[in-house]
Amino acid sequence: MSKIILEVPKGTRDILPKEKISRDNCISKIKKIFEVYGFSPIETPTFEKLEILENKSGAGENSDAVSEIYRFKDQGNRELGLRYEFTFALARIVGQNPQLKMPFRRYQIGPVYRDGPIKAGRYREFYQCDVDIVGVSSVIADAELLSLAKDVFKSLDLEVVIEVNSRKLLTDILNYSNIDKDQATQVIISIDKLKKIGINEVKKELLGKEISKEAIEKLMFLLTDLEKGSNTDKINYLEKRIGNTDGLQEIKELFKYLSLFKVEFIFSPTLARGLGYYTGPIFEIFLKDPSIISGSIAGGGRWDNLIGKYIGNENLKQPATGISFGIEPIMDIILKKENITRQSVCDLLIIPINTLEKSIEIAQYLRDKEIKTIVDLQSKSISKNLEYASKLGIPFVGFIGEDELKQKKIKIRDMILGKEELTDIDKVKL
Repeated sequence: MSKIILEVPKGTRDILPKEKISRDNCISKIKKIFEVYGFSPIETPTFEKLEILENKSGAGENSDAVSEIYRFKDQGNRELGLRYEFTFALARIVGQNPQLKMPFRRYQIGPVYRDGPIKAGRYREFYQCDVDIVGVSSVIADAELLSLAKDVFKSLDLEVVIEVNSRKLLTDILNYSNIDKDQATQVIISIDKLKKIGINEVKKELLGKEISKEAIEKLMFLLTDLEKGSNTDKINYLEKRIGNTDGLQEIKELFKYLSLFKVEFIFSPTLARGLGYYTGPIFEIFLKDPSIISGSIAGGGRWDNLIGKYIGNENLKQPATGISFGIEPIMDIILKKENITRQSVCDLLIIPINTLEKSIEIAQYLRDKEIKTIVDLQSKSISKNLEYASKLGIPFVGFIGEDELKQKKIKIRDMILGKEELTDIDKVKL
C-alpha cells in the first residue's frame, strides 16, 4: 500500500486551539451584536440543488461565484452543489414558508465553499456571518445594517472604512454611457474589478465583451472623475451629468438615514459587487490600514427580486437587504494585531501532590461552578506541570496537598503575576 500524504486539500486548513479560541471569541462578539439588533439564527444545508445555486437571475450567468461552485451528483444522480454564500438559501426559505411574519430578521453563521483562486485572507472553505432583513422596502433597513456593521467592528477593535453605492445608480450611469440594458450585468461584473485589476484591464475586459469603445470611454471618464471630492461633491457632479434619477434619489435617502444612525461612510460610485441579484444600495467595508489586508472584510446590499423568481412569480417584489462578514480576513487581521498566548480554554490546572482522588472531587466541584478546570492525571512533577501551564497560556495553577486538604483550601498561583494565595475551595473565583 502506498504511503498516504498527510495534507489538507488545497484552499483548506486545520485550525488549532491557539487560533480557534480567538476565532470563537470573534464569532461570539459578532453574534452578540447581531442579537442586540434583534436578529434570530437559522441554519440551512451545506449543499443545495444545483439549479438554485446556478439561478441566472441570481448571481449572474457569468459571475465568478457561479463558475467557482463545487458541483457533484448524489447516488440518485441528482445534481447538487456546495453553497457559496447564504442568500440563495434565505430566498428559498422565504419562498417555501409563506407563513413567516414580516419583517423576517435572520442571521446565519457557517462555512461556505468556492473553488476559486487562493490568496491572503481567501480560502476555498471559509466562514461567513450574514444578517438580512426581509420585508422592509425603505433604505432605512440598509442604513441599519451598516450601523450594525459599525458596532461589530467597534466590538472587534478594528478601524474600518465603509463604502456605499447603489445598483440603481450604476444602471443610471450605464444608461448615460449608452450601454445597452442587456449588457448591463456583464459591465457591472467588470466594473467590480476596477480596484483589483485597474482601469486599463477593465477596459480590455469590456472590449472583449463587445462593449463599444465610445461607451467604455464615456463610462470610465465619468467613474474616474467621481473618485474625487467629498460625498456631496460626487452627488452634485452626478446630478449635473445624469440628472436627479431614481438611483440618485435613493442614494440621497440612504445618506440621510446613515446620518441618523451616525455612520461615517464614503460614497464610491465605482463600487459594483459582482453578484447579479443586487437591486439597490450596495456596500463594502475595508480595513482602514490597507497594508494589513487590502480586500473587503464585509459587504452586501439590497436584493428585492430574488425571492419572487424562486417562487415563480417574477412580478412579486419581496424587499430584502443583507450584509455578510468574512471571518477569514477578519481573523487574519486579528492574528496579526494580537499577541495570542492562550492555547487552551482552561483557566485552572490543578496539580495533585499525592492527592489525585480528592483533587478530582475538587475539580468536579469547581466545574459545577463553571470554572474551566483540568487535573494533572499523569503524576508529573511540579516543574513539568508549570511548564505545561505556561506553554498553553493557562492563567492559574492550583496546588492540592495533604495540608491544603486538611484546611479545605487550595493554593492558587497566578501564572502572570507569579503570586500565590491560599484560598477556601468554596470561595475560588477566577
